[in-house]
Amino acid sequence: MTFSVDQYRLPLFHVADQRYRALGAWLITDVSIYHAACLDALAMIDDVSHGRQPFEEWSSDKYDVTLTSDGIDFENQWVAGEKGRYSLDELREAVEAYWAFLASRPDSPHLIRDYHPELPLWQAELLLWEETWKRPHPYRGRLF
Repeated sequence: MTFSVDQYRLPLFHVADQRYRALGAWLITDVSIYHAACLDALAMIDDVSHGRQPFEEWSSDKYDVTLTSDGIDFENQWVAGEKGRYSLDELREAVEAYWAFLASRPDSPHLIRDYHPELPLWQAELLLWEETWKRPHPYRGRLF
């Protein structure tokens, strides 16, 4: 799975194997352009891969999502028939690739933020995630 942006700087996904189409749609729709949502997904993947419950339930106004040690099951609430079931390894690979895509996007020159404005957006979002959850992100030292 690879990612790019359209003329509005919104994410697009590309898959060679159509079996992963629903996973790509979930990423660009539910995680979207939000670093914090991607950080949540990565932390939840780490939680369930180590036999723990996710630190919180996935919150979405678009999808019903269940994440377990077996992987992810989701169904779009608005698009009939758009649903997917993927193993934890498939999910991990896709979310890690999506994080790399999000983190590589240049910051908007018009972006004004109150928290850590001296840092690139992905680093500021990582620090905010850690401040919010009062723990180091489980991917610190592995992916960033």
